[in-house]
Amino acid sequence: MGLNVKQGIKLGVIGCGKMASSILGGLAKNRFMPNENIFVFDTDMEASGKLCQKYDFTESFSISDLVSNVDIILIATKPFVIGEVLSEIKEHYDEQLILSILAGVKIKKYTSALKNAKVIRIMPNTPALVNAGMSAICAGNNVADYEIDFAFDLMANCGKVIKTTEDKMDIITALSGSGPAFYYKIIDCLAQSAQKLGLSKDEASLLSAQTAFGSAKMLIENNFEAQKLINNVTTPGGCTEVGNIVLNNSNLQEIFDETIEKTMQKAIELG
Repeated sequence: MGLNVKQGIKLGVIGCGKMASSILGGLAKNRFMPNENIFVFDTDMEASGKLCQKYDFTESFSISDLVSNVDIILIATKPFVIGEVLSEIKEHYDEQLILSILAGVKIKKYTSALKNAKVIRIMPNTPALVNAGMSAICAGNNVADYEIDFAFDLMANCGKVIKTTEDKMDIITALSGSGPAFYYKIIDCLAQSAQKLGLSKDEASLLSAQTAFGSAKMLIENNFEAQKLINNVTTPGGCTEVGNIVLNNSNLQEIFDETIEKTMQKAIELG
């Protein structure tokens, strides 16, 4: 048995915020499944309406309506409203597979609220919108392999995916879930430094962003051997070496340690 999107599998999405919109945009661009088989609901009907207008999704006007019409439920609300959402799902829940992208909310939360719940947690990130996302998935005990494969394939339409265990999800939330914001900050800081020395904003922004993009691509294609690539760019007595000395003499690693740890702790608190 499998979940074949070509055979009419219907996906329901509860919550149409930025992350859900990024995932749905990635699915639509790659034609993962017929757009009319994607049902969306949000208490902000303007948000769900815009997605339906843009991608021809099917709009639901209540959680009950959505749950009654779909085979798989993707929960993409704010973590603090999950109790209320699960109460509404419970009324019409028929053991559909549940996919959750909520930071910090553990599988046990769902299995405690819904009888025979089958749950897969997903930690995505917003570059899913441009097919460059990074997602991690972990499954509950009673989830079948073909259901895990479906979740993997769904997120693979938005970028790269890894399978992991739930005990690592809060760390992953900090690293890749929140990570885009941290990289945007770094890219912007480098661009601002160049602006202060005479580049225009447009020049500095493009040079910094494209350099980050190319560097990440090279790192992936070279088995993540960061130090080797640093050495390749660095000529003894040259320009890069001077910059490396500044970075190596700073407390940069301590700053990143604190950033990831505090973000992880917040994810734990949300659960």
